[in-house]
Amino acid sequence: MHEFFKPVSISQLEKMVSDWDKNSFIYNQVSWFSSTYKNETDPSIIIPAASGLMCDIRVNLKEDRRGTRRTSALELSLRLEELIFQQASQWSPNTIREHIDKIYALSEALASAGYIEQWEWDLVENDLHIHTDATVKAKILLQFIQKARQQLAWGSGMVKSIYGDTVEQYASFEPLALGLYDDKIRSSLLLPLGDAIGDFSGLVSRQIGMENNVPVVDNTSTIKGLNPGYAMGTLHVVSGDAHGLSVNSSDIYVFETPPSDLKPVAGIATVSEGNLVSHVQLLARNLGIPNAVISTENLSDLKKLDGKSVFYAVSPNGIVHLFDKDQLSNEDQDLFTASKSKDKKEIRIDENRLKLEITSPVDMATVTSKDSGILCGPKAANLGQLKQLFPEKVVNGIVLPFGVFKDHMLQSMPDYKGTYWDFLNNAFAKAKQLKQNGSTPTEVEQYQLDQLEILRSSIKTMPLKPSLIEELEKQFKSTLGSKLGNVPVFLRSDTNMEDLEEFTGAGLNLTVFNVVEREKILQGIRDVWASPYTERSFKWRQAYLSNPESVYPSILIIPTVDVDYSGVLITKDFLNNHAEKVTVAMSRGAGGAVDGQSAETYLIHQNGTTELIAPARENKRRRLPVTGGSYMEHVDFDNSILNEMDLKKILQFAQDAHATMPESKNGTYKGAWDIELGFKEGKLFLFQIRPFVENQNALSHPYLQKMDEMINTEIELLTSKEIHA
Repeated sequence: MHEFFKPVSISQLEKMVSDWDKNSFIYNQVSWFSSTYKNETDPSIIIPAASGLMCDIRVNLKEDRRGTRRTSALELSLRLEELIFQQASQWSPNTIREHIDKIYALSEALASAGYIEQWEWDLVENDLHIHTDATVKAKILLQFIQKARQQLAWGSGMVKSIYGDTVEQYASFEPLALGLYDDKIRSSLLLPLGDAIGDFSGLVSRQIGMENNVPVVDNTSTIKGLNPGYAMGTLHVVSGDAHGLSVNSSDIYVFETPPSDLKPVAGIATVSEGNLVSHVQLLARNLGIPNAVISTENLSDLKKLDGKSVFYAVSPNGIVHLFDKDQLSNEDQDLFTASKSKDKKEIRIDENRLKLEITSPVDMATVTSKDSGILCGPKAANLGQLKQLFPEKVVNGIVLPFGVFKDHMLQSMPDYKGTYWDFLNNAFAKAKQLKQNGSTPTEVEQYQLDQLEILRSSIKTMPLKPSLIEELEKQFKSTLGSKLGNVPVFLRSDTNMEDLEEFTGAGLNLTVFNVVEREKILQGIRDVWASPYTERSFKWRQAYLSNPESVYPSILIIPTVDVDYSGVLITKDFLNNHAEKVTVAMSRGAGGAVDGQSAETYLIHQNGTTELIAPARENKRRRLPVTGGSYMEHVDFDNSILNEMDLKKILQFAQDAHATMPESKNGTYKGAWDIELGFKEGKLFLFQIRPFVENQNALSHPYLQKMDEMINTEIELLTSKEIHA
């Protein structure tokens, strides 16, 4: 143990590269470092010098192609990393300038150790190497702290990406394997960097009145709110993979890794932000569900509240309150009284508007946004209009209108004296009766879910009318260029209860990926029709919908594009509520960003400057072969997904969307657009545009605004003055 933990000897480091060419850059840098700092004891001097040398090694490692010399250079880098790890706890900065210097040095070392790719570090280094005058505004320091926190998230993501497949395999029979992530993170430079950021963030936050209130957490500065909102319910702290977890809509959940198919909950907190524009994140933002990001240490601390009833609130500026409900004041208790319950705009579908007499497939190019919610859902209607507005960026497509679905639902249902449509309406009528007779909400909901399960299973085996199949075969030839069974296609669910200004409905229903075979396409139609009746889809809709029996699915059929990368564009900076920037998240391969993948995310300013918010950390991408189906292939992170030209095209398209979309041009819609897109060999393909929905009640709620009242980000702080708690 004495040998293992003994301090790294700086004077001995030169011996590790003794066989290198004496004129090589690395040899000379190591020699200079060893001779200059061999007697140095001040960690504020040693750590910046050692991190600089690590950076030199990483950048210049390829100059010598001999494997043994590269190995010795890597071993040297590991020794320097160990030296920094040992010295970090002894560096106790007192001034703002010293805190900044420590965080920068540790961030540089983290990047040099491989936790962050070189191109990623190049994009953020200047933001962390800030030069301050005698005074600095608090908002500048908050921006610095946010950038430093990103390094922690990126580095932690790298650990999970590298070990994730192996951990998942072992965790299937030994849950303790999940602890490897924490062991790797806490034994790396991520630990001292996290401590340094937490200390500085806490000090700055206290100076400006921006403090989280989470009593059970030791370091609350590592908690940051994402979506504003408030809730009260039982807290559940979920370690490891939460896939398939059964959740309660009235409870609050803290996830190490949130499931992509999360059902409605009252509040969310996650160890990693993941993808800020995933379907789950957008739904949470839409419904005003409080959402925050925390650290691994916070997760452990919050286990003290596991199973207890708590109050949870996130302010518009990201302040978080989370504590036992018994600590809530009498005034704040009023938030949850019936008379002051959270406002919710109820939606009622007007069936009289529906055009159900069209019972055959139609060419997508013949529909427009005026058909949305009338002939078909908004995906098909908007994409049909986009085909007219942006013909080079949109593929051809076929639409199965609402009328096709209703026509088939009027068939007799097996094992039931009536039609599928009768069964659906009778189920909801009985649910209303149960409610009137005094059944609990839980009992009513369970009855509905049981009936919908029966209906969904029956729809999946529903006979398709010969007339539909005949017309579908004609449309494949005329619109998609070949017969049914020869063209790989996507089948996208498209209901009249999504992409509304009040409710996004993002990702709630089924998309059938890349099917070719005739029978699989026909079965896919049934499966998509059945998908609005899943438990998850039903529960999310119930937050707004008053007549759930009136949900109609249409289907959009489009040819497969095996994109190189794909994702989501939001035509505003929704993180900071900034209209002069756009947000884009992109993942490699198909289906990117929408399912919660760790996506490459940027803010792009209208002047063309870009800011990397997060790099991708998915080590696989989905490919879509012409034979149908999909497969995953391994990818590396040594290059960015989006290049400079891609980012310019995205910004230009965001501007084009606002200039071209009729709703923006005539002023009927003044909000941002949520756009799904992809790139194939440098060409931008457009898959969807819909309104970007935010919960204005959460953004403007008096209680949440009061949480932000004490914040003063304009205060000037002395950079050389000692700053303490």
